[in-house]
Amino acid sequence: MALYFANAPDSLVRDALAGYAQAHRGAVVYDAEHGFVRTVRSSPTRRVGLLSGGGSGHEPLHIGFVGEGMLDAACPGLVFASPHNRQVFEASCAVAREDGVLHIVKNYTGDKINFGIAAERLAHRGIRCARVLVDDDLASDSGSVAVGRRGTGATVLIEKILGAAADRGRDLDSLAALGASLAERSRSIAVASGAHTVPTTGRPAFELGPGLLEFGVGLHGERADRSVRQEPLTDLVTRMTEAIGASAGLVRGSWLIALVNGLGSTTRLELYAILHELTEALERHGVVLVRSLVGDFATSLDMRGFSITLLAADPEVVELFDAPASAPAWPGGGDRRQELPSWNSTGRSPAAGYSASRTLFPPLSPS
Repeated sequence: MALYFANAPDSLVRDALAGYAQAHRGAVVYDAEHGFVRTVRSSPTRRVGLLSGGGSGHEPLHIGFVGEGMLDAACPGLVFASPHNRQVFEASCAVAREDGVLHIVKNYTGDKINFGIAAERLAHRGIRCARVLVDDDLASDSGSVAVGRRGTGATVLIEKILGAAADRGRDLDSLAALGASLAERSRSIAVASGAHTVPTTGRPAFELGPGLLEFGVGLHGERADRSVRQEPLTDLVTRMTEAIGASAGLVRGSWLIALVNGLGSTTRLELYAILHELTEALERHGVVLVRSLVGDFATSLDMRGFSITLLAADPEVVELFDAPASAPAWPGGGDRRQELPSWNSTGRSPAAGYSASRTLFPPLSPS
C-alpha cells in the first residue's frame, strides 16, 4: 500500500495550506493562527462577505475558489472533518461587509453544527449572517438517510454564481434567496471504481471486486448502497444522466450548467470523454447544455471516480456564471461561451423537491 507524501498524517493539512498560500501569495493569505484562507482582493462593491468551508481532502474545494469574483474566505478542517466553529467565526469577522456575511455550507452534520455556532456568535457580535445549504447528492436522497442529501459538486457552481451576484452589490437576503434557489436547482451523482487511500493507514477505504463500481459514492468515500457491473461509458453516463433527470423534472429545452468532476485519480482524458457522452445523452432528451466545466474541483483524496452535477439555469444565472473571476482554481483559459438557444422558461423554477416530470427521464432502472 502506498502512503501519502507527508511528514505525518496530522501535519499534512497544515503544511499544505502553508504551501498553498506561498504558491498563490498574490491572491490569498493564510491565517495560520485562526485557520482560514482569505482573498487579498475583493470587489469594493460587495456589501456581503462570502465564506465557505469543510473538511480537507477535497482540494481545490474550497480554498481554490477564494479570490476575486468568488469566495472571500474558506475554512478548511482536517481531512474529511468539519472546521471548528472558532475558525468560521474568526474568518467571518475578517471578511464581513456592511450587510454581513453569507455562509455556503454543504449538508453534513458537523458542518451545519459548527457554522451554526459561529452564526450565533456573530449575532452576539452584531454581524448579520445567513446560510445557503447545498444538498445536491442524489445518492443520499432517501427517507432512510436522516440528514438528507449530502452537499457535493454543486457547491463549486453556487460559489461562482453567488460571487458574481455579490460583486453586483446584492444584499444578504437577496444572496441567500438566490443561493437557496440554486441549491434547489442542482443535483449530482458520483461513481467510483476504486476507493481513496486512508491517510493514517495507507489502505483503501473499501475493496471492490473485479469489474464492479460503486454507483452513488459519497464525497468522503462513503460507499454506495449498491455496486454495479462496469459497462461502456455511453451506458454508464446515460444511467447517471437519467438518474439526475428523473429527479430534476427537466423539460425539453431546459438550460443546464454541467460540472464533470474528477474525484482525485481520474484522468482528464477520461473526464473529457465523459462530458462528450453527457452532452450526447442530454441532446437525446432535448435538454440544452449551455455551459460546462471539466476537471478536479471537489475531490475525495485519490478516489478513482467522477461525479456529474447538473444545475438548471436561466439567462440571469448564465450571465452570473460567465462573469469574470480570478480565484486560483477557477478555470480562466479558453472560452466556454456559446450562442445561447431560446430559453424554455419552464426550466427556471423546478417543482418543489425537484420531483416533477418523470416522462422525459424515466426512473432509474434496476442494475
